[in-house]
Amino acid sequence: MPARPLVLFPDPRLSHPAAPVEAFGPDLSALVADVWDTLLDVSAIGLTAPHIGVPARVVVIRLSPDVERRIYVNPVILWASPETAAHDEGSVSMPGVRERITRSAQVRFGYRDRDGAEHAETAEGFEAAVIQHEIDQLDGVFWIERLSRLKRERLLKRFGKVKST
Repeated sequence: MPARPLVLFPDPRLSHPAAPVEAFGPDLSALVADVWDTLLDVSAIGLTAPHIGVPARVVVIRLSPDVERRIYVNPVILWASPETAAHDEGSVSMPGVRERITRSAQVRFGYRDRDGAEHAETAEGFEAAVIQHEIDQLDGVFWIERLSRLKRERLLKRFGKVKST
């Protein structure tokens, strides 16, 4: 499948919650392939269907080139640790800017695979941050909303400068 164009900030589609996937079959497999091909094309760590304009709860993650891709359909956070950790985050939908975001250091999350089977996993550290970031996107929470108002305003100014060059 070909890589698809990205939805870029400030497109309002990035702020809309994605709909749960209800049909597990060839259309879902084709969507997963498109998200995967787009992730590879833009060299991302994680990508959601909303990033390519499809409002479905689908996430594909590849933490590094030597790690297999992970496919999460309808993922939800089941538990989040009270301990936190900060990581640099950004988005392919808002290229050129990054900022430190504090999130739970460990999460337990549930999801379905491409065939509809239910699973639950625990993630910690950087992987936990990635999972939370992508589930936020599915919930219509763009990553910059996790910043204080002052940090968000400064980041938006930096993004304006990067975008205009």
